[in-house]
Amino acid sequence: MQGESRVLRIGDWRVDPELDELSREGRTIRVEPRTMQLLLCLAAHAGRVVDIRQLLDEVWSNVVVTPGSVYQAVAELRRILGDDREHPSYIENLPRRGYRLIAQVAPWNAAHGAAPSASTPAAAGSRPMMNAPSPVEMQSAPPGPDRPATTATDAVAAARPLPARRLRRNALLGGFVLAAVIVVGIALEPFWRLHHMPVTGVHVAGKTEVLVTPVTFAPPPHSIAVLPFVNMSGDSSQDYFSDGLSEELLNDLSRINELQVAARTSSFSFKGKDTDIGTIARKLNVGAVLEGSVRRSAHTVRITAQLNNAITGFHIWSQTYDRELGDVLKLEAEIASAVASALKVALLQDVAAEMKVGGTRNPAAYDAYLRAASAYWQATSASDNESVRAGYQEAVRLDPYFALAYAEWSIALSGATVFVHGPAVADFHRRARAPALKAVALAPELADGHLALAIVQHASLDFTGASEEYQRAMTLAPGNARVLRDYSIFAVTMGRTDDGIAAARRAVALDPLNINSYDHLKSALLFARRYDEALAAYQDGLSLRPKDPTWWAAGGQLIYYALGDFEKMRAVCEGVGEAVKDFQDCLALAYHKLGRQADAETALARCKALEGDAGAYGYAAIYAQWGDTKEALGWLETALRLRDPDLVNLKVDPLLDPLRKEPRFRAIELELGFPQ
Repeated sequence: MQGESRVLRIGDWRVDPELDELSREGRTIRVEPRTMQLLLCLAAHAGRVVDIRQLLDEVWSNVVVTPGSVYQAVAELRRILGDDREHPSYIENLPRRGYRLIAQVAPWNAAHGAAPSASTPAAAGSRPMMNAPSPVEMQSAPPGPDRPATTATDAVAAARPLPARRLRRNALLGGFVLAAVIVVGIALEPFWRLHHMPVTGVHVAGKTEVLVTPVTFAPPPHSIAVLPFVNMSGDSSQDYFSDGLSEELLNDLSRINELQVAARTSSFSFKGKDTDIGTIARKLNVGAVLEGSVRRSAHTVRITAQLNNAITGFHIWSQTYDRELGDVLKLEAEIASAVASALKVALLQDVAAEMKVGGTRNPAAYDAYLRAASAYWQATSASDNESVRAGYQEAVRLDPYFALAYAEWSIALSGATVFVHGPAVADFHRRARAPALKAVALAPELADGHLALAIVQHASLDFTGASEEYQRAMTLAPGNARVLRDYSIFAVTMGRTDDGIAAARRAVALDPLNINSYDHLKSALLFARRYDEALAAYQDGLSLRPKDPTWWAAGGQLIYYALGDFEKMRAVCEGVGEAVKDFQDCLALAYHKLGRQADAETALARCKALEGDAGAYGYAAIYAQWGDTKEALGWLETALRLRDPDLVNLKVDPLLDPLRKEPRFRAIELELGFPQ
């Protein structure tokens, strides 16, 4: 660009890089210099996709930042331009590729307040902006033939001619107003920092207005979210590595008592989205956000991490690490320690040591573990779960002392029970015991191992053992949402209702975008007979998956039953299909209450055909509600003989209330050994 082309027209905006200003229709907005550089870079490549790495290289070449800086700057530009993310007029987002400026770009003709027409040499020549000097160069260059001393305000005045006397008066008035705004801004800065009340100055047609926008966002102190680190290798098949590393770093931070760490599912819900840091922080209710990038080679890894203050938007800390792959687990602990220090959280020496407990220095074993961990979160079928288990098995084959892999292998085996029916459920729980015990033996300070063993003992009706293991896991990882969720249901079924509900609510706070958090809270409240609160938790979860029929039915069936809305219960259960046992239980109950006993009998028969004797506990609950006490107690005794895992609910299950005064029921309860 030469001459007047240093000032650009982008769409209907006049862009003055020298002043870091955008103006349109008499309105002038000052832009943060780095954000202006981003706009200039996109304009230099107008009509073409500019990927994240190129933007980082060209705009942030002299500082250590992560892709999140690009997302924030683009979000700020869109806000200023009034651009719609879904239907953009200026900046188009191409997922996994980058950004493209789609608005018309041309040099600005300051004399006429418009861009040259397409027929003029300036518009018909080479692409605008390709040879543009940097904003720093523009600011240092004196006015001359190629650089007229024209500002955004001059352009507005040129577009709307005014008498000279009025121009002088407006200029003088504008100077006084501007000085007043500066004084007000200085006076308000401490108030802004204390109350997060940003002050925005907008210059409109010769007058400056100050807009004070109150922000009520006040996250808990020392609260943080870890976003999935960006895979910078250029190979999407390596996403599992950057995701897994982010997850393990998140788990390390959750061991620190003073930190509130948003859980994995909620943090990872923003993956691949150009959501700005402020929006993420508000949705997760955190005061800081950690983001980063990972570039992996054959034997080494480069990790860039950046901690941002979610309220002010400023960087708190950033660092780049180059390490051997075998040192990755050690590096995760090092980054977690640096983050804690940056947040002014005291990190006890034993916590720092525990971050490396249960890990491995074998790169191949760690790689197999990360592949399995990534697949775990995407598993939706029995075959998916089998692949996950195979990955963990491979990890422990490569490193027989890899306690974390043993723990996750056990948890995956227990998790397989949601995909099977009948005797296979008990079989998976039995198989999960050995790797859980191995994990605890290898790494007694690893919370995951104690959680795995607690789940196994919970399912085997070893209430004393399960209680000890849950408590140990809670002590070692007080901020782990998965531990809190599993413990919450166990605590309520053991009669520790307040503790259980408190743990479930804590899990929701840590993992607010995970539907499982609301499922556990709903169940805890249901067992506590707090039906209205259970309905509210169910509806909160439903807002995350409004079109998921399984959650619609699974979450609401017993709540509607308890509230006496049997028609609603029938509707949600019929909407799922006839092959799922849990919803046949639901229909057997709903049809009975609606006077459709023949249909209720048919639904129960389908349950029995699918489950056999392994569904004994469920049949007992149905017969109890039908008023057939003898049949209900008979099936409960069958469940006791088979050690049905569902018997853990016996003390608190509302469906069994009609049986509680029966001597045979009391004998079963005594046999199970519930804590008094």
